[in-house]
Amino acid sequence: MKLSTKGRYGLRALIDLAQNGGEQPVSITSISTRQDISERYLEQLMSMLKKAGIVRSASRIGRQS
Repeated sequence: MKLSTKGRYGLRALIDLAQNGGEQPVSITSISTRQDISERYLEQLMSMLKKAGIVRSASRIGRQS
């Protein structure tokens, strides 16, 4: 089975969430760093995953004001 780049990166992000999340929120920045995925691209992927009901968001995780 072939996966698109978007699919591969989305899957990597979901696996990272499963391995590092538990009950605590995980920031896009931390996933981006661990998986070597552009933060901007990961934000787009997470937005699609959120719209699909696969992930939930928590506001301002790991962001500095």
